[in-house]
Amino acid sequence: MISRAERSVFADWWWTVDRWLLAAIGLLVVLGIVLTMAGSPPVAERLGLSTFYFVHHQVMFLVPSLCLLLATSFLQPRDVRRAGLVVFLGGMALIGAALVFGHEVKGARRWIFGVQPSEFVKPAFVILAAWAFSEGARRRDVPGNLIALLLLPLTIVPLILQPDFGQTMLISLVWAALFFMAGLHWFWVGGIGGMGAVSVFVAYKLVPHVRDRILHFLDPSNGPGATDTFQVDTAVESFVSGGWLGKGPGEGTVKRVLPDAHTDFIFAVTGEEFGLLFCMFLAGIFAFIVLRGLLLSSRNDDPFCRFATAGLVTLFGIQSCINMSVNLHLMPAKGMTLPFISYGGSSMISLALAMGFLVAVTRKRPRAAVIDPVPYRRGEEPDGALGAGAP
Repeated sequence: MISRAERSVFADWWWTVDRWLLAAIGLLVVLGIVLTMAGSPPVAERLGLSTFYFVHHQVMFLVPSLCLLLATSFLQPRDVRRAGLVVFLGGMALIGAALVFGHEVKGARRWIFGVQPSEFVKPAFVILAAWAFSEGARRRDVPGNLIALLLLPLTIVPLILQPDFGQTMLISLVWAALFFMAGLHWFWVGGIGGMGAVSVFVAYKLVPHVRDRILHFLDPSNGPGATDTFQVDTAVESFVSGGWLGKGPGEGTVKRVLPDAHTDFIFAVTGEEFGLLFCMFLAGIFAFIVLRGLLLSSRNDDPFCRFATAGLVTLFGIQSCINMSVNLHLMPAKGMTLPFISYGGSSMISLALAMGFLVAVTRKRPRAAVIDPVPYRRGEEPDGALGAGAP
């Protein structure tokens, strides 16, 4: 047991992190390995690989991911901002390189050097947006809201060119949530909503596979995308066949025919083998992390930490909801992983980075240690500041 009197770096970290948050993340990581063992063997065998190929690789990705999560969680807020800026610039450079030199997969250029750069841009974007919004709210001499406004198109335009509409929608929703937190006027609510509707309409008109997915989602029997929804239709059947308690570990049949049973549709495998009750328990863990993060955000005195915490858990929660909704055929397919559950190296490492940032900005710190001093004009005092003679 670590004593509170001990003054080491690790002891200071242990007594300031939110251990409930860490426990929930650790539980998801463990369940991810178990569910990868359940869903990936048939996929590996179809590809001519060893039975537990994806399990072994997931464990290999897990080791550096946990190291990154722990290392990042030790950062101070100022270091989190610096790391976010470096990751964002590097990720955007790789996205640009992927557009030119990356290999095409299913009509999109999202990968380069075996990495999907957009996965790493997401948490870094949240940090930079939180930084801009917090500075705009705290200092009148910094055009934080304008910087945040320019940051969104700078990020999503390269994603649209790939094209990657799922990540574009995810980043836009998180940005809108942060903008709402910053106290935007209702005029901007209508404007942002209108821009989102126009973007969906343009994608529907100009991108054939987006149009096909939407039409088939609205009318499965007649939609032109019927040939592209085999996985979604089979996933829904797997929940029905699994029932409340499931068929039992290893007894599922859906994973034998689903090409993406170990990635985008691992939630369907979970439903068939472990049942709806276990799926509800899994969804409850995601909900706990989001609600816990929002609670910690509301209690945080530092504007940057408050925005960053809310943004990171919103990113985490929306991505989880999108994956589970696609599996349940509640929205068109997006090709998005289930955090810490789906197989994927880029996804695992980027999520570890995001959760490391989350743990870092939710650590308990004295107020004076987390709020940077702001220069004020002579005779001015910040709201709520104590006078010189106050005790």
